[in-house]
Amino acid sequence: MPCLNEAETVATCVEKALRALHDEKIHGEVIVADNGSTDGSQGIASRAGARVIHVRERGYGFALMQGIAAATGEFIIMGDADDSYDFLEVPRFVAKLREGFDLVQGCRLPSGGGTIVTGAMPFLHRVWGNPIFSFLAQRWFHAPLHDVYCGLRGFRKDFYESLDQRCTGMEFATEMIIRASLRNRKISEIPITLHHDGRRSHAPHLRTFRDGWRTIRLFLLFSPQWLFFTPGLLFVLLGILGYGIALPGLTISGVTFDAHTLLFASLAVLCGYQSIIFAIAGKTFAIQAGFLPEDYYLKMFFKFVDLERALIVSLLVLVLGGGLLVTAIFQWQATGFGRLDYAHTMRLVIPGATLIALAIQTIFSGFFVSILGLARR
Repeated sequence: MPCLNEAETVATCVEKALRALHDEKIHGEVIVADNGSTDGSQGIASRAGARVIHVRERGYGFALMQGIAAATGEFIIMGDADDSYDFLEVPRFVAKLREGFDLVQGCRLPSGGGTIVTGAMPFLHRVWGNPIFSFLAQRWFHAPLHDVYCGLRGFRKDFYESLDQRCTGMEFATEMIIRASLRNRKISEIPITLHHDGRRSHAPHLRTFRDGWRTIRLFLLFSPQWLFFTPGLLFVLLGILGYGIALPGLTISGVTFDAHTLLFASLAVLCGYQSIIFAIAGKTFAIQAGFLPEDYYLKMFFKFVDLERALIVSLLVLVLGGGLLVTAIFQWQATGFGRLDYAHTMRLVIPGATLIALAIQTIFSGFFVSILGLARR
C-alpha cells in the first residue's frame, strides 16, 4: 500500500488485508510504503500490523517500486490506503494468480461488471477519463481490460521484475498494463466495488488534468505509430496531393493553385517525412531499451531498407534535385541574370530544393538509425 498522509484510513486497510490473509490461510504480509507522511501514518500502520518502509523519493510510482522491491512473496497485491478498495477481496486476486495469470486487474466500471458507489468517483473520471483511456489501451495495445486506472490489482513478482518499469508518478499503474499487453502476458480482470474515499482531512492525491496528460503522454510514447508515423504519413500524402494540383497550375472552382501552393506542399512533405523518420528511430530505440517488444513490421522494414540502400537512393535523389536547380540557373542565365518568370522557375526550384532536403534527411537519419540498430544486428 503506497501511503502519504493516510492516518484516517491506513489502519482500516491494513486490518482488512490481514484479516483476509488469516481467514483464507494465505501466508503473506502487509507492507506500507510511506512516501513522507507528516500525520503519523507510519506509526498507525505499524501498530495495525503492517511492515512500514520509508521511501524518500516522492511519487506514487516510487512508493510502489520500493514497496514491491521490499516484498518477499511470490504474489503482490497492490492497492491504495484510502479505504476506497475493500482488501477483504484479496483472496479473489490470489486465486486468479494461482490459476497462472501474470496480472489480475480490478475493474470498477460497469462496462466490466464493476460497481461504483454513488459519489465515489468524480463524474469526469467516471464518464470520460477512465472509459477513454481504457478504450485506447484496448485499441492501441490490445489490453483485455475495461478499467486501466484501477489501483487494486495483483501480479506475480517475477512478472513485475521482467517489465522493467520506469514511470514514477500516477501513470505507474497504466505503464504496467501497457507493458504486459505488449508482451502478451496472461491478464485477467475481476469486477470490484469502488467505495467512498475515507479521508476527510485532505483531497485525493490524483490530479485530474495533470495525471490525465501524463497518461496520454505515456500512451503516445509507447505508440510512435499514432504519435509520429500516422500523422507524418498524412502530411506526406497531403503534400503529394498539393504537388499534383500545383505543378500543372490547376484551377479548381475558380481557385488557381500556383507556386505558393508548392511551398505549402513542400513544407507538408518535409515535416511529414521527418515525423516518419522519427517514428522509426523512436521505435528502434524503444525496442533496444526494452520499452517495447520486437516488432515484426520493423524487422521487415530493416530487412529491405538498410543504410547502403538508403545512401544509394539518397544520392540519386540528390542528383535529381540538383539537376532541377541547375536547370533553373540556366534559365536565369538565359535572361542575362535578369528578372525571371517566378511562377515558371519556382516549379523547378521548389521541387529541387525539397528533393535535396529529403535526401540529406535520409542520409543523416540513415546513419542515426543504423547506430541505434547496431545491437539489433
